[in-house]
Formats: sequence, C-alpha cells, structure tokens
Amino acid sequence: MDDLAQLGFANAPVGLVVTANRRIDLCNARFAAIFGYRMQDLQGRRLALLYPSTEEYDRIGRIGLAEMKATGRYDDERVMRRRDGSHFWCRVQGQSLDAANPFSRAVWSMTDISAARPLVQLTRRERQVAMLLVEGRTSKDIARALSISPRTVEAHRQKLNAKLEVRNTAECVARLAGIPGLDAGGG
Repeated sequence: MDDLAQLGFANAPVGLVVTANRRIDLCNARFAAIFGYRMQDLQGRRLALLYPSTEEYDRIGRIGLAEMKATGRYDDERVMRRRDGSHFWCRVQGQSLDAANPFSRAVWSMTDISAARPLVQLTRRERQVAMLLVEGRTSKDIARALSISPRTVEAHRQKLNAKLEVRNTAECVARLAGIPGLDAGGG
C-alpha cells in the first residue's frame, strides 16, 4: 500500500478487514476494537470466531456467497460476538475481488450499531427468525429456510414480539431494523 492508502485503511472510522477464504489477512485497529481484540490476535483467524455460533457462520456464509456470486457485493445487519462473549448488532458490507470465487478475496467493513439498536437477549433460533423477518420473509419462507414448521415460526414470532415489547410484525421489524419512531415506543 502506498502511504496515503495505508493511512486511510489504518484510521478509517469503521472496521475494515481483508479476507481470504473467510480468514482474516489484514484488519484495521477499529475492526479489532469493535470485537475486543488486538489486530495481531486476529490475523490468520477464521471469521467464525466473531459469530454467535457456528450455525450462524455457516448459514450467513451460504446466503452471502449466493449474493456475492450474483452481484459481487453483500450487506446485512446481524448479531456478532465480541471476545468477551457478549453479542452486539453489527452493520456488515462486503465486496468480492474475484467474481468467480467470491470468498477467495474480499474486503469488508463492519460498524457497531448497538447504540442505535440495543440487543435483546434472544435464543439462537429467535435471532435466525428475526434476521429473516427483517429481510421481509413470510412465516412460510422462514419455515422453509430453517427447516421448521410454520407453526414453530409463529411461536418464535410471538416470543420476539413479547421480548421486544411490540404489538405486531410491523413494529417488530421496525424495532429489529432500528427504525426510529416506528417501534411501539414511537407511537
């Protein structure tokens, strides 16, 4: 990197990471700080380290790979895990450098959005249902994606509504998406 590019990468106001096959090649100090690590502790490590579970790492990887093959880019908002085991909401944006093999080399930005979207303690399955709800999926779509029954999805949706203190799906999605003024308290 030339000096100016290196300066920009190192001091970006968002976490930046360059990956090869979902392993960290290079990251900036902001990325390491978001997750509670030192930069040198992350180099060479699998991104799975930063996910709440191996299942979520695998599932999001499948979704991201399909999107990156189609467009070369992927973005979402998801729950991630810090070094201390705590979970937080994170905005993730990625760009593949190889259209034929998107994960072979990619650049990602990650931003901690937990101040705007406080984390409610959810089970792994509730987090999965919540992420799919925010994507606009129906209960039947969610059931197919998670290989569970639509009735089970509805039960998880009811638990989400109770935990998030909302009355309906629109309020639930607004709260999950962090849209100000549209949740139950913005009435």
